[in-house]
Amino acid sequence: MEAFALIPPEWTNRAVHAYQFCCPKCHASSLEATQVWINRRAPVTSENYRRKWQEFYHCKCDYVWWAWSSDRPPTNLKKPEETEQS
Repeated sequence: MEAFALIPPEWTNRAVHAYQFCCPKCHASSLEATQVWINRRAPVTSENYRRKWQEFYHCKCDYVWWAWSSDRPPTNLKKPEETEQS
């Protein structure tokens, strides 16, 4: 399944809104999901004019949940250092 597919996969129909950015059933992180789909066709604009999308996750425990992209916690991944050119 392509995360950016235009048509939502069937499993998204049973998604439950997660108010914390993890599986409401087993508390697994979004990184542990077996499938992901992002609804890029229907962005919502917030009060400060920033866009947010629904992100759908099919958890390893078979629970399906969604959360707003703006609720995603900050990443602990670092950007690769830029290489200096001589």
